[in-house]
Amino acid sequence: MLHSALVLSLLLHSPVLQANTFARANRRTTEPKLNVGSLRAEYKENPLGIDAREPRLSWQLHSDARGVLQTAYQVRVASSEADLRKATNLAWDSGRISSDESTHCPYKGAPLQSGRHYYWQVRVWDNGGNASDWSEAAYWEMGLLYAADWQASWIEPDSPEDVKKPHPAPLLRREFQLHGVVDRARAYVTSHGLYEMQLNGQRVGDQLFTPGWTSYNKRLQYQTYDVTKLLKNGANAVGVTLGDGWYRGNIGFSGQRNYYGEHAALLLQIKVTYQGGREEIIGTDEKWKTATGPILMSEIYNGETYDARLEKPGWTNAGFADAQWSSVHIANHPKVNLIAPAGPPVRRIEELKPIKIFKTPAGETVADLGQNMVGWVRLTVQGATGTTVTLRHAEVLDSAGNFYTANLRAAKETVQYTLKGGGVEIFEPHFTFQGFRYVAIEGYPGELTADSITGIVIHSDMARTSEFETSKPPINQLQHNIIWGQKGNFLDVPTDCPQRDERLGWTGDAQVFSRTAAFNMDVAGFFTKWLKDVAADQFETGSVPYVVPNVLGNRASGPPGGSAAWADAAVIIPWNVYLSYGDTRVLAEQYESMARWVEYERRRAGDDYVWSGDFHFGDWLAFATNRADYPGATTSKDLIATAFFAHSTDLLQRTAQVLGKRSDAAAYADLLVKIKAAFCREFVTATGRVGEDTQTAYALALQFDLLPEDLRPVAAKRLANEVRTRGHLTTGFVGTPYLCHVLSRYGYLEEAYLLLNRDQYPSWLYPIKQGATTIWERWDGQKPDGSFQDKGMNSFNHYAYGAIGEWMYRVLAGLEIDEAQPGYKHILIQPQPGGGFTSARISHHTMYGPVSSKWTLSNDKFELAVEIPANTRATVRLPRTQLASVAEGGQTLTNLPGISNARQEGESVIVEIGSGRYLFTCELRKPGQP
Repeated sequence: MLHSALVLSLLLHSPVLQANTFARANRRTTEPKLNVGSLRAEYKENPLGIDAREPRLSWQLHSDARGVLQTAYQVRVASSEADLRKATNLAWDSGRISSDESTHCPYKGAPLQSGRHYYWQVRVWDNGGNASDWSEAAYWEMGLLYAADWQASWIEPDSPEDVKKPHPAPLLRREFQLHGVVDRARAYVTSHGLYEMQLNGQRVGDQLFTPGWTSYNKRLQYQTYDVTKLLKNGANAVGVTLGDGWYRGNIGFSGQRNYYGEHAALLLQIKVTYQGGREEIIGTDEKWKTATGPILMSEIYNGETYDARLEKPGWTNAGFADAQWSSVHIANHPKVNLIAPAGPPVRRIEELKPIKIFKTPAGETVADLGQNMVGWVRLTVQGATGTTVTLRHAEVLDSAGNFYTANLRAAKETVQYTLKGGGVEIFEPHFTFQGFRYVAIEGYPGELTADSITGIVIHSDMARTSEFETSKPPINQLQHNIIWGQKGNFLDVPTDCPQRDERLGWTGDAQVFSRTAAFNMDVAGFFTKWLKDVAADQFETGSVPYVVPNVLGNRASGPPGGSAAWADAAVIIPWNVYLSYGDTRVLAEQYESMARWVEYERRRAGDDYVWSGDFHFGDWLAFATNRADYPGATTSKDLIATAFFAHSTDLLQRTAQVLGKRSDAAAYADLLVKIKAAFCREFVTATGRVGEDTQTAYALALQFDLLPEDLRPVAAKRLANEVRTRGHLTTGFVGTPYLCHVLSRYGYLEEAYLLLNRDQYPSWLYPIKQGATTIWERWDGQKPDGSFQDKGMNSFNHYAYGAIGEWMYRVLAGLEIDEAQPGYKHILIQPQPGGGFTSARISHHTMYGPVSSKWTLSNDKFELAVEIPANTRATVRLPRTQLASVAEGGQTLTNLPGISNARQEGESVIVEIGSGRYLFTCELRKPGQP
């Protein structure tokens, strides 16, 4: 008989042996039904208009049995449902493939064609010898794969404009005749600026802020819409409203306009297929006409001015009198940079009603939505023609209870609506969004009630993938704030803040929050899209801009790029996407960008491998005080830069290993050894003191494994002592994400809980005591006396410090990823109770299905309920207990279905399980108890 340790090792690394082992542990007389569903292509359900030449297909196994693993699958693809059902004229039949892969399986059939609709289905076999039926059919549709597929022309209005200031939104229209019954119609649309499209008086789609924000000159998205039901035989009309948006509106914090171009433009192509197969294309050309309408100004930062008296009823219907409208001209803009969106669109997600309407001491009428949100107000109003209602937006009130907008800087966040009169009018702005909780209303005719104001919450339409709850209400509110910070700042790009004159894709903020983001929501497509712009805007030197898309300049050295921990987003985020979703393609597609950044770091560090002297943001907004004996928590920027140089090099060599680039992996592993040696030589003493003895210095050195093995416990002890001595954190954007991880990793769990539970400044819970509903930019954005921090940089919706969520999910709740089998193929359930918590619950919807962990602790009785999705397995670690005290479902662990191994490992019990639901109970020993 093989030694048990060898058996376990084989089990952990052999899919075949895993399958057989779990099958033996899961013998049953009646086989539960095996189903397959949740089919997705490129992370999307039934997507229209994708441009991946080999779309990756994913599905989920559904079974109530324990220990279910896929052993084989078969995919078939056809261009009609009839062919798919009959298995004829298939574009691809994979045949039976022996594999446990059920995510990211690439299409390997005949070359895919532009605009073609493809149906697909899958069936699977499991380790119990069961075969599923064929799944329900799903589909994907290709977009326009080649520039030559665009037969329409770019057009621009001929109307005169002053491009140096905001101007009315152009309206563009055209009528056309269709001759026959429409069987199928698709509209492909993009613009310079933003667009909203209507066909025959009806809005096309529900997407907002299209075509989205990318590095426009290099990558411009277009959208694909199914408009079959909006067209008719005979006369039709199409109308499009254009907004300035990010393309030519005010952008950045220096008042610049026209960053990408001076003129709004439209490219639109409708492909109509009649019954019988005849095709026709209607596109933008010189036959279109243009005018202006009721939108006098609509700017992302400044709001919108709308005069309903200037509306043009029926302008998107056939028969509208447009003889006085101006012409358009053909513009010579490229089409080779057009791409299909990889990420989710921005949509209206939810609505909020005011919890209170009140008068401030200054006499202003204010509605409180109860939540710092991002979007706009839907106004319901009735009054005389020409009446103007003004809406101003703010995140907070000052200490006297008055409306506070100083922290908006130059952003006006003001919406003005002028009534046309004659009945109830309902208005929503078009090409602007606000970050706010409070709305000041001026000029409202009649009585303002809660029915007059509705908050429309918008963000990228990312599926919510996690729920997290504990026994402590303040921590639950912290989780609420983290979620709402992500909602407010994941609006097509990961912005730093959504309210002031900034709202830029700051790389550092996105980097520190990316792992937390991937727990909370499905951000795979969102980051895939944004990372392509990171690579597109990367400088020739390999330096990465501070913000992406880069609107702060184009210099290749110094500002505005190359800051450690910010530019390292080019490496860290692809790796976190890989860990969270098992996505190797994102690593392959970003590899060149990742390597170029590390090579830039290598050149800046030079022959001694210490990166010194360059500009860096450092440990941004770290705690500081003017006490003479503790002047602050300043960590050397050279230390931070060298630490992140090492970390990105480490992740790059791991990426090279994953991608099979063996020579690269060896070269970067050698570089990492040299950087670590240089770090220790420059910043570490023989007694384990790191840098300036700050929490951030220790957190980085220990998190990135930069210290020799013998000095790590010493440095960790120094860090823990520093935390106990101060009683609070002193870290900023760079150190905070790693602080609690390092403490719990090195055995200082209670010190980590001390930081989490603290509710005085500085802490995560201090803003909550102050009434925060989102994460603040600063630890003390609003001080205990009600006064504010520096108005020039004081956002109350800034998600970076929300990175503590990652620690709460991975350590407190105990849901962890196995780096060797990422994407939750092998799940680690390893909660670490402490800090006075009596329960914690987390559920997360993975690519394989839902996984959950819920623990409760009462009088040293520990209960852990676990759910593991089919086609995965898990290792459960029960802390501070003995194997003899552990039961599952009230029974000892011997020969239970789904459990393949249970063993004592130090003070913990380790249980290897397959898919299914489990309930473990045991007695916990107190820390230090023998």
